[in-house]
Amino acid sequence: MQVTRRQFFKICSAGLGGSSIAMLGYSPTAALAEVREFKLARATETRNMCPYCSVSCGVLAYSIGDKSKNAKAEIIHIEGDPDNPVNRGTLCPKGAGLLDMVHSPNRLKHPEVREAGSSEWKRISWDEAITRIAKHMKADRDANFIEKNAEGTTV
Repeated sequence: MQVTRRQFFKICSAGLGGSSIAMLGYSPTAALAEVREFKLARATETRNMCPYCSVSCGVLAYSIGDKSKNAKAEIIHIEGDPDNPVNRGTLCPKGAGLLDMVHSPNRLKHPEVREAGSSEWKRISWDEAITRIAKHMKADRDANFIEKNAEGTTV
């Protein structure tokens, strides 16, 4: 491709003009950073772990709502935690969809129990749920706990 002197000067002047405009403060980078800062300026940042797999990637959850005034906090944004050594700010597709899981209408917010032989679920309190789980775990441990293995060694 042959570049003429006139084309060369046009390209150089366009590049000089573009870089001059960016240096004068008309860069879109600053505008984009201000928009992001504005979106999360009033939000409370909470560090948490992704619940989907055993990797436990770190997430940052941003919520709006003052808990001290008994207002219900609402999560508005979830992203990967850049300070977490496991994922360094990245999330898999499941982790990236955490906000949808939080706001899903199918998400259970209270413990429920279904008695044996029943087809109906009944809402119970958190204390009752923890007590039931503890009783079942103790009954299973008492029924299946083996103090010594086949060689007689204490487990």
